[in-house]
Amino acid sequence: MEAQHKEKIRTFLAKFFKQVQLRDDDELFALGFVDSLFVMQLVTFLETEFEIMLDNEDLEFAHFRTIQSMSDLIGRKLATNKL
Repeated sequence: MEAQHKEKIRTFLAKFFKQVQLRDDDELFALGFVDSLFVMQLVTFLETEFEIMLDNEDLEFAHFRTIQSMSDLIGRKLATNKL
């Protein structure tokens, strides 16, 4: 399941960064690919695509730093929703 999450995130990001092959641990902010406005697009995408609701405490910089960190966030939110 985690691999599917990562692939969906990677596909979304590829729409904006066509010339770059992002790895799971690439630091999106450090590479200059993401700014605060783009994070809001990511939030909307993640909530819609994975049918989750991100709370204020989920909106930490660290959760959007890499594909892996976003996948981890999705996994935690989906696990919480199933309880």
